[in-house]
Amino acid sequence: MKYTKVIGIMGQYFTREYVKIKQHKNKIREVKEETVLKAFLNGDTEVEIVLEDSDQRIIIDYFSDPAVIRQYLGEKFVPKL
Repeated sequence: MKYTKVIGIMGQYFTREYVKIKQHKNKIREVKEETVLKAFLNGDTEVEIVLEDSDQRIIIDYFSDPAVIRQYLGEKFVPKL
């Protein structure tokens, strides 16, 4: 699965794109941080960080550097060994 964390001046939030069948548009919905945390710690997802002010995109997964995970996602997302 792929989640997106959007960081802007007014705050931050997580989204997920739900793929629809046939000619319908894909839906992008806001999801809770706990949902992303659970999937991330299982190791089967990646999170794309979007910085709105600089248009920078960073992709983070379970095997990324713990310092990068801590910086963009927070202490809760760092895998415990």
